[in-house]
Amino acid sequence: MNILLIGSGGREHALAWRLSQSPLCEKLFASPGNPGIAECAECVDVDPTDHEAVIAFCAAKHIEFVVVGPEAPLVDGLGDSLRAACIKVFGPNANAAVLEGSKGFVKDLCARENIPTAAYSRHTDKSAALADLPRFGLPVVIKADGLAAGKGVIIAETESEAREAIEHMFGGGFGDAGAEVVIEEFMTGEEVSFFAISDGQNVVPFGSAQDHKRVGDGDTGPNTGGMGAYSPAPVFTPELEADVMDRIIQPTVKAMARDRRPYSGVFFAGLMLTAQGPKLIEYNCRFGDPECQVLMMRFEGDLVELLIAAATEGGLAAAARPVLSDKYALTVVMAANGYPGTPEKGGAITIGNVGAARIFHAGTAMKGDQLVANGGRVLNVTATGASVTEAQAAAYTAVDAINFPTGFARRDIGWREIEREKSQS
Repeated sequence: MNILLIGSGGREHALAWRLSQSPLCEKLFASPGNPGIAECAECVDVDPTDHEAVIAFCAAKHIEFVVVGPEAPLVDGLGDSLRAACIKVFGPNANAAVLEGSKGFVKDLCARENIPTAAYSRHTDKSAALADLPRFGLPVVIKADGLAAGKGVIIAETESEAREAIEHMFGGGFGDAGAEVVIEEFMTGEEVSFFAISDGQNVVPFGSAQDHKRVGDGDTGPNTGGMGAYSPAPVFTPELEADVMDRIIQPTVKAMARDRRPYSGVFFAGLMLTAQGPKLIEYNCRFGDPECQVLMMRFEGDLVELLIAAATEGGLAAAARPVLSDKYALTVVMAANGYPGTPEKGGAITIGNVGAARIFHAGTAMKGDQLVANGGRVLNVTATGASVTEAQAAAYTAVDAINFPTGFARRDIGWREIEREKSQS
């Protein structure tokens, strides 16, 4: 079959790489794609906000299946439009993508279904939000309710920072996303990303990962979209996975189906491993970035077959459970100087001999015959190994084989788990 992939980042390159390997994939298109994706798909320019244009393109190219990479088109209802046109799509409809589109919706769902999460309050009025702050103590988490490109969460260490965050959000700092604000209790523990695939009725686990959000070594500096990740996360034991499936994921699937919001797609659950057990931080309705890259390195099945089963009501019941390699995968983000502020675009990149590592393009372009940086996060240098230590060594050997003078990378991705591996040796 012909398949259309929506997106242009490192996540989409990893998906394109796996989709193109399936015997079910006759031709893969990607919109808009990037130079890396162009190695395994035909890149086209179809505006995902123009649903009629996407449907017309699918008709013209005989596309039977669409995989939506980013969250914005899903929240915008692209899945609804494609399904109305009888085109299969991997990704939830808008009324289910609200799990990422509204943080307040998720908190209310957790409260109704007794899903463990942080204490919270929702506010559409700035004065009420400011008045409610003291009962949460410090630090406190302030969130813009809607989509804010991963930047709408502020951990305030002082009361003045918290008040400033609320003022900023209600003042339009995050556009419409900040029209409502969620105040949350600050949770302590280790963060884990957990993934599961759902067809609206059934749900199966799809692995764990740990991301590194801060721009600098030792988890210092401002937050980013992610500077690297590894999978699996050994701290997320099989017992914890079973607990999360039982108390967080499955109750969500059941509640969404009961409320006529069946969730078909991938659950990306951000979790905090607290002293009281795992608690939900937030849901995302797409594969993480750069978590997708390490998950796809470990996935051993037919991705098209799995995603089509998820796109079919009840389809996962008869499908084989996803199998991921026992190996560890680790990815290092090479970013453009200036990121996460104003990245320096146009810097030349030359990729040398990276051995068995795989390079996923996140923000690149071609200038003539020269590969150049075209975004903040530019490359995802990804490798596998029998341990996180081994995977990290292979990834950084590959990083050192790439000439990118106007870029940088953290040099300690996986540090927490590597310290644990050293203590156990």
